[in-house]
Formats: sequence, C-alpha cells, structure tokens
Amino acid sequence: MALKTRVRQGDSLHGLIDAGLDRFRRGEVGSLPVVIGLVVIAVVFDRLNAHFLSAENLTNLALQMAATGTIALGIVLVLLLGEIDLSAGSVSGLTAVVMTQLYVHHGWNPVLAVAAALGAGAAVGLLHGLARTMLGMPSFVVTLAGLIGWQGLMLYLLGKEGTVNLPFDHGIAKISDTWMQPGVSWALVVLLAGGHLLASLRTRRRRARAGLRVPGLGWVVARSGGLVVLLAATALVLNSDRGVPLTLIVFGGLVVIVDLLLQRTVFGRRVYAVGGNAEAARRAGINVTRVRLAAFVGCSMLAAVGGILAASRLVAVNQSSGGSDILLNAIAAAVIGGTSLFGGRGRAYAALLGILVIQSITNGMLLLNVDSSVRFMVTAAVLAVSVAIDSVARRGAEGR
Repeated sequence: MALKTRVRQGDSLHGLIDAGLDRFRRGEVGSLPVVIGLVVIAVVFDRLNAHFLSAENLTNLALQMAATGTIALGIVLVLLLGEIDLSAGSVSGLTAVVMTQLYVHHGWNPVLAVAAALGAGAAVGLLHGLARTMLGMPSFVVTLAGLIGWQGLMLYLLGKEGTVNLPFDHGIAKISDTWMQPGVSWALVVLLAGGHLLASLRTRRRRARAGLRVPGLGWVVARSGGLVVLLAATALVLNSDRGVPLTLIVFGGLVVIVDLLLQRTVFGRRVYAVGGNAEAARRAGINVTRVRLAAFVGCSMLAAVGGILAASRLVAVNQSSGGSDILLNAIAAAVIGGTSLFGGRGRAYAALLGILVIQSITNGMLLLNVDSSVRFMVTAAVLAVSVAIDSVARRGAEGR
C-alpha cells in the first residue's frame, strides 16, 4: 500500500510542482537560467538586427559552435570529477595537424587519418590521467604543461611552412560542407523524439517498480512533445537555408551519446560519485583511478574531434589552430551551461547550452559591429553570473 501511495503522489501534478519548488529552494535551478538567458539574447539581438534570427545566420551559428562545443563537451567530463583540463585547445590543434599531415603529405586515407588523430588524442589524455593519478600531480599543473608542450609539438610538426591546406572538394573538408536533405533531417527528428519518449517511459516504469516517485504519464509525453517542437523548429529553419549541417549532427550526436553514458550507465554513476566525494567513492569500492583516466582520455578525444571539425571548416591547419580563445570559450561554455566547477553536478547538455550562449553573444555582436573588447566583457559577466549561481547552489546544498 505504501508503494502505491508513493507512486501515486509522484504521478500527480501537485506532487511534481512541490518537487520542483523544493529543488528551486535548494538552489537546484538546473538549466533554467541558461534557457531564460538564451531567450533574452535572441529577443535583444533580434530587436537590434533583424538578420540575427534569419535562417542564414542561424545556420552559420550552427557551423560556428560545433567545434568549440565538442571541446566543451570533453571539458564537462573532467569538471564533473572536480578536475580541469587546460590543454584541450592545444590538443585539438595538435591532433588536427596530425590528421592533416598524414592525409595531405603522406597520402593516408581520410578515415585512417581521422582515426590516427583520435588515437593521438587518446594517448595524450592517458598521459594526463596517469600524471594525475599515479604521480599525484594536480590536473591544473599537468594540463597547463600540456597546453604549452602540445602547442610546441604542433608548431614543430607544422615546421617552417606554418600552414597546411586541405583539398577543398573532397575528403575531410566535406565534413563542414555536407548538408542533410530535408527528408533525412525530418527522419532524425522522429528518431530522436521517439527515442527520448521510449527512454523516458522505460525509466518511469523502472522507477515505479522500485517504489520511487515518478512523473505522470502526461508530463512524460509533454516533455517529449516539447522536444519534438524544438527539433522540428530547428529542422524547419535550417532546411529553409542550406539544410542541417553534418557538423551539427556530429556535435549533437556526441552530446546525446555522452549524456546517455553519464545518466544511464554504471560508469556515469561512478563519475558523479567520484566528483561528489572521491574518498567516499573509493570506500564504496569504486576504482577512482580508472574513472579519472577514462575522463581525461574522453576529454582529449573529444578535443581531437573538435580540432577535426575546426580544420574541416577552415579547410586548413595553421599555427593558430586550437589557440586564440577556443579553450577559454570551451571552459566557459561548460560552466555557463550548468556544470559545477566543484564536481559532481552537471550534464552533457551543458556544453550545448553554454556554447549556444557564448556563440550567440559573439554572433550578435559581430552583426552589430561591436568591438571585441565589449564582447569579452559581456562573456565574462555571463560567466561570472553562472559561477555565482553555482556557488550559491552549492552553499545551499551544504547547508541542508
């Protein structure tokens, strides 16, 4: 009888509202501030420049955010453990150079060249993880050394030439110049929305069997319906221009895969456990060393994917690959999206939401011809507010 009561209470709208208010009082606001921020950004820039929400500009926005967003996704993995990776930008540039050198100068098949770049990224991440776990070096110091060292190796591989161009009309360059046909994009909408609904129903059924509070069936269907509307609107807008870019599908697919890995696997639960309290996780029998190694390897491999996407879009690699403000934007995107700097809290979707905020600000200010100094200050303010919200939420959780 008690079991049925608990499930029935969770099914009611009143129970869901109470649970939501309770989370809000504890400071667990989730992605709500980011979503509100995106709406405000869209409204403000659309008022200032009507071209901001045009299909052409939104397509360009999707292309611009994919590479840095993928790097931010890797940053999320290490932040969840309470660690940091300052080398992700340099690793993205290095692996892109490795891929391009093998493809252009050594005649490798593009698929093998991409695989070699991913392998190089994995090796770098493993080295960082071993230095952190076996030698006890702080991740800040390890990856700071990596930032400098891997950038030096990249410059060495480039040599005096400094720039290596990719063929424009085939191979790796086509990644950023491939657009999905409308039928394919609509099929992806149906597939993603249907998969989300089935996964939500399965989770609801498992929680009900365990006697845990579950959302009402109408709420589950409404959430999937909201996702359908969002995905359909995106496909409709992008298809009215050039179509859905392959780079966006790669980035979005990686976000979904990493989120499933974190939310629905034993490894994901261990990541959150280690990030929440590493010593408690160790005493519970979790191999903390293995979890940290996997996170650093995953971070560097995702940085490699970001470097490949960036090289494809630029159709070249050069001495600035992986440099400029790429690393800072990737870290800022992860934090702005809702990933805690203190570990144990955040989701893969933080990378998507965060890079949307940063790239929207950048894109909107470029349309208005605003000086880059103002853009940096605005981005800094958004980052500071995000960290403040995270700190307040953490203090509220510790005070319970």
